[in-house]
Amino acid sequence: MNVICVDDEPLAVEYTLSQCARLNEINEARGFTDAKQALDWLRGHPADAALLDINMPEIDGISLAARIKELHPQTAILFLTAYREYAFDAYAVHPAGYLLKPVPLETLAEELRYVRGEKPLSSPAHIRVKTFGNFDVYVDDRPVSFKLAKSKELLAYLVDKQGSGVSRAEAFAAIWEDRLYDRKQQKQFDVYIRSLRETLREYGIPEMMEMEKGMLRIRPDRFTCDAYLFYSGDSDAINAYRGEYMSSYSWANMTEAILYWKTTNR
Repeated sequence: MNVICVDDEPLAVEYTLSQCARLNEINEARGFTDAKQALDWLRGHPADAALLDINMPEIDGISLAARIKELHPQTAILFLTAYREYAFDAYAVHPAGYLLKPVPLETLAEELRYVRGEKPLSSPAHIRVKTFGNFDVYVDDRPVSFKLAKSKELLAYLVDKQGSGVSRAEAFAAIWEDRLYDRKQQKQFDVYIRSLRETLREYGIPEMMEMEKGMLRIRPDRFTCDAYLFYSGDSDAINAYRGEYMSSYSWANMTEAILYWKTTNR
């Protein structure tokens, strides 16, 4: 496959190209520090994937992604950024991935393998995630029953992170704000993770969540979610929002505020 990398930092471009050179999936990789130059090149050279920084001068990564999609609708967009807060706006261009720098080689390889042709194990409509109001998950419109409430909350937190990798310590700190992540709590947290994975397996949707080298993440391409549709500008999802987002969880207040701001300023 052919890919391009666009980042206004030369060292970042050089690093990403060095990663691409180590992947058998990639036949050719070209790097650009100027978004306009990248667009000019793409007019005559379609790419299978575009690895884009977001915070760039003149043309930011999200705007660049939209222009790339106009030229080549089949080009997969992978955002490589140091800023988690851009994830909400990034989903408007339907990216294949949103990865936080520094991106491990294994993670980049996995994302590119998916772009190259790996199909979802379940169709998005098969799994439905509801975040407006209370958080719930449905498989073929049947609600998923979680054995442990904290396991369900952990999944909710990962959905809120929209596919970004989350460490155990980060997830624990968000869900238990007032507890120390000591050895005892680490063991207890592992119990919640195992219970969550068991529940997903029981309902035939284990691919919804991934674990690798201590990092947890969900795969947004494996399910539909009202909040994700909201971010993409779906009118039905926007009209369905009534000011409540994952109401049971205090850590969701920030996202709720962002959704409210987007509703009142669109």
